[in-house]
Amino acid sequence: MQQEAPTITLCRTKHLRFSVVLLVLWSGLAAAAQQDPFPSEVPKDFKVDMETAAHLRRELLAESVAATGPYITGRLVFDRLAAQAKPPRGLSLNWQLRIIENGLSNAYSSPDGTVYIENGLARIVGASSGLWAAVLSHEIAHIMRRDWARRYLYQKSLQNSGAAGIVLGDPSLPSSDWMDTNKASQEMALFCRRLEVEADREGLMLMVRAGYHPDFVPALHHLLHAQTLDSAPASLYAMHPCWEERDRELSRAYSDASIEFEHRWPEWYSSPGGNPPVVVFADAPTMHKTASKQWEIQIPIRCQNLAGAVEVVLHTRRDPEKVSPVVQVSAADGREADLELRQLTGCTSPKTTLTFDVGDVSTSQRSHTRWTDVYVLDFRGKVLARADLPRWKH
Repeated sequence: MQQEAPTITLCRTKHLRFSVVLLVLWSGLAAAAQQDPFPSEVPKDFKVDMETAAHLRRELLAESVAATGPYITGRLVFDRLAAQAKPPRGLSLNWQLRIIENGLSNAYSSPDGTVYIENGLARIVGASSGLWAAVLSHEIAHIMRRDWARRYLYQKSLQNSGAAGIVLGDPSLPSSDWMDTNKASQEMALFCRRLEVEADREGLMLMVRAGYHPDFVPALHHLLHAQTLDSAPASLYAMHPCWEERDRELSRAYSDASIEFEHRWPEWYSSPGGNPPVVVFADAPTMHKTASKQWEIQIPIRCQNLAGAVEVVLHTRRDPEKVSPVVQVSAADGREADLELRQLTGCTSPKTTLTFDVGDVSTSQRSHTRWTDVYVLDFRGKVLARADLPRWKH
C-alpha cells in the first residue's frame, strides 16, 4: 500500500498510467477550446470533454475490470446513486463502475459517467454500503457538475489573463509547452480544492436521496486520514483540501444533510445504508508543562452516534520521519519500539477533553522516541479518527 494519504481525485493522480491518460485528455480539450474568462456554468455547446472521454474510453476500460465478485456491494450502491443523479442537460451518460486492480487507494471519474476505483480503496471501504456511497457520491457529483470542463475552462482563463500555463496531470512528466508559476499554480490549486469541497456538498445530498446517511462521509475521511502518518502542513499548491479542512468546510452541510435524511428516512435502520456510523471529530491536541520535565497532553474529541465507549490512544514512534500506513493500533502489533497510553471515554458531553500525563516529552527511557500522534478506536480496535501532536518545544 502506498505511503501517501489516499485521495479521491479529480485534479491530481498518483498512478503514472492514468496520469498519461489525463494529460492526453487535457491536450484534447486544449486543442478545441475557444472560451474566454471562466464562466459560472459550462457552456451548453461545450462538448469536447465528452468527445475526448469517448475517444479514450476503450483504453480506460482495458486498464480496469467490472465491479463484480468482491466489489458487488460497490456496484449495487453505484447503481442506486446513479438512479438518483440528474445528468447535465443535453448530455447522455453511460453510468458504470470499474475497478483498477493496482493495489493503490484512489478514485477517479470520467466525464462520460464512468467511475474508476482502485482496489486498495475498495479494500478499505470493505462491505460497508455507506462507505461505498461516500466514495461514489463524490465522484458522481464531479460528473454531474462537469468538473472536468470547469477545471479546463478555469485554466484557460488563467492563461488568457496573462498567467503562464499550468502543469496538468503528473508534474514529473516532460512538457515543452507548459510552464509553472507560483501565482498560477496557487490559483489553480485553490480552484481545485474548491471543486472538491463542492463535490463533497453535492455528494452529501445525493447520498441522502439514495438512502445513505451523510455521516458516512466524515467517517470515510477520518478512515483515510488514519492511513498515513504524514503531518506536513497544508500547502498552497495542494490540489485537495486536507481532511481537517474538509471537516470545517462541510460542518454546515453535514447538519443540513442530516436533517434532510431524518425527514426522508425517519427509521434509520430501514434505510439502504442502515444506521449511521460512529463518527469522532478529534480537534488539535495541546500540550502543557506542569513541572520541570513534566508535561500533559489534552485531546478534545466530539462523538456522534456513539453507543458505548471509544478508546483514545496516545502513540509514539522511534523514527517519526519514516512513516507507513496504520489501519489499527494494537499493543501486540510487534512494534517494540512504540509506546502507548490509552484511555476509554463514553463522550458524555458535547466536547470531551482527555488529559494524558506524559512526563518527559522526549520519553528518555527510549532514545529517539517521541509522542507523535493520537488515534481514536472503536470497541473492535478499528480507527475512527487520528490527530497529529504539535512539535514539542523544550
